[in-house]
Amino acid sequence: MRWSHSSGPSTLNENQIAERGCPAREVALDQRGRATSRAAGWALAFAAIAAGVAADVGSAQNAETVSSNFTVFLRSTPIGTEKVSVERSAEGWTITSSGAQGPPINLVARTVRLRYTPDWKPIELSVDATAQGQPILEHVVFEGPSARLDVNQAGRSGQATVAVEPDAIVLPNPFWGPYEALAARLRTAAPGAKIAIYAGRAAQIEVGESFEETIQTPARLIRAKRTLIKVPVQTAMVDAEVWGDENGRLLRVTIPIENVEAVRDDIASVGSRRVVISRNGDEQVHVPANGFTIAATVSKPEGASGKPAAAIVLVGGSGPSDRDETVAGIPIFGQLANALADRGFLVVRYDKRGVGQSGGRTESATLDDFADDLRAVVKFTADRKDVDRKRLTVVGHSEGGAVAMLAAAKEGRIAALALVASIGVTGAELNLYQVNHQLERSNTPEPEKQRTIELQEKIQRAVLTGTGWEGIQPAIRKQAETPWFQSFLAFDPAKVISGVDQPILIVQGELDPQVPPSNAARLETLANNRKRGRRAELVRIPGINHLLVPATTGEVDEYGRLAGAQVAPAVPQAIASWLQHTLPGGK
Repeated sequence: MRWSHSSGPSTLNENQIAERGCPAREVALDQRGRATSRAAGWALAFAAIAAGVAADVGSAQNAETVSSNFTVFLRSTPIGTEKVSVERSAEGWTITSSGAQGPPINLVARTVRLRYTPDWKPIELSVDATAQGQPILEHVVFEGPSARLDVNQAGRSGQATVAVEPDAIVLPNPFWGPYEALAARLRTAAPGAKIAIYAGRAAQIEVGESFEETIQTPARLIRAKRTLIKVPVQTAMVDAEVWGDENGRLLRVTIPIENVEAVRDDIASVGSRRVVISRNGDEQVHVPANGFTIAATVSKPEGASGKPAAAIVLVGGSGPSDRDETVAGIPIFGQLANALADRGFLVVRYDKRGVGQSGGRTESATLDDFADDLRAVVKFTADRKDVDRKRLTVVGHSEGGAVAMLAAAKEGRIAALALVASIGVTGAELNLYQVNHQLERSNTPEPEKQRTIELQEKIQRAVLTGTGWEGIQPAIRKQAETPWFQSFLAFDPAKVISGVDQPILIVQGELDPQVPPSNAARLETLANNRKRGRRAELVRIPGINHLLVPATTGEVDEYGRLAGAQVAPAVPQAIASWLQHTLPGGK
């Protein structure tokens, strides 16, 4: 695989290079630490993906040289950068890149240069790089159905001639700039097409579906094309994605099996976000918070009468939740906002602090901090001239329900509260239930299950009390001992909801094993035991899971099969119907 490396360089001699047909990429991989044969095979297959770029796609490029910077991520952590330039002239195309990547690659690329004819037939490849402290010098000349290779690594050199498709394009591994040709090719490639590739051996990739994407950057809106491809690795086909912008320029390469991707800097910045779903008239706003701004989208009802509208603020769940709350390819809040706006509400959804285009940091944030962020969004919404401040509702989903309860207990601007798939027990109880549930669905032996539960209980006690960490691995302690996890485990809706005066709607999917229906029943009881406030209303919706979409089992392992699913209409209908008879002047 692309990122499989051992600690030391190989010792290939000239005879070995010649015997193996001198696959330049395989030699280079060996120099970087002797990748496995499967790894080299995958890298070779993928390295020449850009083979058949049609002559007509060249018209999308400017005659001048265009440069871009890319950041390389491994498991979402930046490990390097690469500067890439694409030049078009009368002689053809030239792609040049340089950069560096840290561990585990430890690569410095002084120059990687690829030349093509005007109709994208390979002419020459030159590599001047250092991997694991050892030099790599490669020169490949392409002539019709063959390529002549000269390779020098760690002072050892070799030459060979190998077969190559006349229209193949070499994409050296692990350099990213040459993927520019692939982005151009995929701009016009049809699903099901086969593209000849070369990287030491001949192969093909399969072109899958393409999807139109919109990316909002601080400078402009980028219309992108995301194409799924399959790359041969021995007898298997590996999934990957290549993104190109409206001009056919490379935006992103993602290889999920390797947890690696290269992303152009303009879309990798914290100021950029993927626009998964939108509606006509959506307004992008920035809300002042405590030392930073929160980025949000305001969706408005069509054909508004000009009178102030009832407003809804959506609050997302745990983790790095953006304003669309996209899970398993389903933009839950994007769809919910559309449906509620269609029913006459002005809807605000926002990126959590430290996510998407919102500022702030999450390392020290607690549930109370997220509640303060919500209150800032509520104040901003209530102050808008197109909002009826007496009819402002907060809808919290999953952990967002806990955040909504905390905010509603302090914020008089919130007129009503809807809790969707929200926690009804303490965070410690819910977390332990979720661990138990996953163990029960696994093939883990009973004694091991019991040890896992006991360890989980010990960790949670230590997080809550600050003591009892003896015998717990430091890596586990570092992961668990965070302000957010402590605040989540300590959260008790029984203590919070007694201070919530607002009317409460509880919406629960009956196929939700993440926050099971028993939580909704307990929330209803707690809400109806309040000394102040009207009785709560509970709406149970059959057949939907925690993501609010129709499901078969509702289990997390089913999520991957639900991409493209739509939030069940019963969810926005329940919220809208309740608000119409709850808020003043709702009808």
